[in-house]
Amino acid sequence: MPAIPESTKISLAQRLREHAKQNWSQLAAVHVRYHGQFAYVTGELADGDQMPLMRLRYGGSAHRWGAAIYVASTNSYENQIWLSGSTEEAFDFVCHIHVGPIAP
Repeated sequence: MPAIPESTKISLAQRLREHAKQNWSQLAAVHVRYHGQFAYVTGELADGDQMPLMRLRYGGSAHRWGAAIYVASTNSYENQIWLSGSTEEAFDFVCHIHVGPIAP
């Protein structure tokens, strides 16, 4: 698989940060780091604590990614199959697991 283009890296991080800002008020920040064909997404809480959320695998296009959920008990990522959906939908899914629902 080719390396993730710089423009895709910038776009992905911007989209996830904006999505978190609008939908996940529990997160003070979202950090994305890259290694090879992977993008590692971490959420930061208001107290500064950081939690790994997911790993995205570049699929050759800015809109094609595989997703893996971070599993704290094994300190590893568990691959998921996403038949359709966006990275923002995958982000929502993992936030429901790791961050919890927003209180009404």
